[in-house]
Amino acid sequence: MKVLFDVSHPAHVHLFKHAIRGLEADGHEVLVLSREKDVTIQLLDSEEIDHLPISRMGTRKLSLLSEWLAREVRTIRMVKRFEPDVALCVMNPATAHAGQLLDCPVIAFNDTEPVKLASSLTLPFVDRLCTPANFDVDHGDKHRTYDGYHELAYLHPDRFTPDPDSLRAFGIEPDDPYTVVRFVSWGAHHDVGQRSLSNESKRELVSLLDEYGAVYISSERTLPEEFESYRLPIPPERMHDLLYYADLYVGDSGTMSTEAAVLGTPAVRSNTFAGEADMSNFVELEDEYGLLYSRSDAEETIELVRDLLESPDLRETWSAKRARLVEEKIDVTEYMLEQIDDVGGDA
Repeated sequence: MKVLFDVSHPAHVHLFKHAIRGLEADGHEVLVLSREKDVTIQLLDSEEIDHLPISRMGTRKLSLLSEWLAREVRTIRMVKRFEPDVALCVMNPATAHAGQLLDCPVIAFNDTEPVKLASSLTLPFVDRLCTPANFDVDHGDKHRTYDGYHELAYLHPDRFTPDPDSLRAFGIEPDDPYTVVRFVSWGAHHDVGQRSLSNESKRELVSLLDEYGAVYISSERTLPEEFESYRLPIPPERMHDLLYYADLYVGDSGTMSTEAAVLGTPAVRSNTFAGEADMSNFVELEDEYGLLYSRSDAEETIELVRDLLESPDLRETWSAKRARLVEEKIDVTEYMLEQIDDVGGDA
């Protein structure tokens, strides 16, 4: 069987990496089409996954259009050349269109309800859509659901074992108090009209965290000079080890907030997506499991962080919450491999 993966974002590397390895180990042919965005290429290289970069994310809104047009043409070209039996993507129009044009079945994964533009350009052309079971939108006969999150494709205990020595190699003692902060660029199409903490609020947050222990900041944008001393000292591939041993995570990244939560690290997500119409994964992680808090107001965010830092037995409490989640959710990589075999396995 030949399987094509579209990897356009750092999170896609983690989502697909174990499936890619499993397929290759079983003798299947795999082609990964990558994108130069943030640390996507660096992560693929560190995971020793062969890939072909076919586009680069621009720095302006208009450049996104030209990039995706180029990606569309190049994806069609590679699908025609590789002739895959099935292709996988995360709501990627180029993959869906190439599959439809060249009679290649496409499986799309999605965990984000607000991607209306990507949905309208992608879903009519895919053969199967896979989402978490709590997904708020029903897409009909092609829609399949599973009890899990994207992050459990790579952070399920069967897939991830934390390595404390990987942190010590960069001067971080896992048992020392520290917190992790993440700031994203807010440049995605579904981020239009949304916002996160102001620079003043970021300053107040970091000052509060600094009183507790070491602070490590991960940022898609260039860090302001005043935060430079807090820059993440580890390579991207060690991020999950850092999150696992952290006392607290705070940030505006949906992916990293969920990663921290499923690892059993108290997580505070701060952006204007939070609220009554929030995405289903975040609602479930807060209301059902109590692993993550989402706040849209900066003052509420900072006050919540202060309360959590002062809470006794925080690690033990979150470990118990995580144990329940893992018991009730699945290894999403296993599910993914089943879907691949079901759709493309007759080849």
